[in-house]
Amino acid sequence: MFDFEGVIERGSRDEFLLNQINSEKMPQHIAIIMDGNGRWAAKRGRPRVVGHRAGVQAVRATVETAARLKLKALTLYAFSVENWKRPHLEVVTLMSLLKEFLRSELAEIKRNNIRFVTVGRTEELDRSIQKEIKFAQEQTAANTGMVLNIALNYGGRNELIDAFRRLHLDYLKNGRSASDITEQEISRYLYTSQLPDPDLLIRTSGEMRISNFLLWQIAYTEIYVVDTLWPDFCRTNLFEAVIEYQKRERRYGGLAPVEQPAARVAK
Repeated sequence: MFDFEGVIERGSRDEFLLNQINSEKMPQHIAIIMDGNGRWAAKRGRPRVVGHRAGVQAVRATVETAARLKLKALTLYAFSVENWKRPHLEVVTLMSLLKEFLRSELAEIKRNNIRFVTVGRTEELDRSIQKEIKFAQEQTAANTGMVLNIALNYGGRNELIDAFRRLHLDYLKNGRSASDITEQEISRYLYTSQLPDPDLLIRTSGEMRISNFLLWQIAYTEIYVVDTLWPDFCRTNLFEAVIEYQKRERRYGGLAPVEQPAARVAK
């Protein structure tokens, strides 16, 4: 069962939704494109950085809820390779918020048995951020609960380029033939090689695009788009997304089984 005792009020909408979730049909891995911080701030006449700070609260609530739902992995798209094009102050703020989050939440992450990892070209980030990331990874490396995977300086096409480069070098070194390359082989060279592919991709703010995120991994992922802006995303929204996921029939390119008509009995 899920661990929400004493957290959800009796008779609340969250309790109603939680009771609809089938613990035997849970997605293993949920990925989220956290979109809408800037629009959230603009609606309130505030700078975009205020929206990013408010978005941290949504991250905290989502991580806690995902852990209580006993997900195996949660991937959050925090900073893309394209985000460097944003104003310098906004980029600096995002990096500062990342460091603040790691420092303030590390104890809670450890307490909840969560393992912290990242994907992306983190070696290109400022050394102070790399240091915080490394410390958080080392402190949680032995944890056996949910994997919290943060995509930083990440791009789906960049990931494929890096994977193909590594695969090419290894094949040259070991004298292997290109005919040995399979889907499984390519997956071994991706940033996410230690994680199952996402079962469910959530995008907030109503935008209908995947923004260069996990291009290989989401080939058969169920996609759920919600109009809610990221700072307003809460436990209720995550419950609703899981319920919608459980209503869908995953076919992986095949067909649903056809119910056979009952055989006629000869008279």
